[in-house]
Amino acid sequence: MEEISPKSRLATTLLCILPSYFFAIAGIHRFYLGKIGTGILMLITLGGLGIWTLIDFIYAVSGNMKDKEGKLIKNW
Repeated sequence: MEEISPKSRLATTLLCILPSYFFAIAGIHRFYLGKIGTGILMLITLGGLGIWTLIDFIYAVSGNMKDKEGKLIKNW
């Protein structure tokens, strides 16, 4: 059984989708999860032109997103 992260699934989901409307700050949810490297990549690529952000949003909503320690973000 996998460990559950103390990070909030609601916060991750909101940080993923809301800033992406502005494109300049896409990837902020990655910084929240401690994934600094991929957060910077998302900033540079504008969230993979939105595709990467959409995929992350689906993962966050479904509870399959993981933090930097590999723990699932399950708790709303």
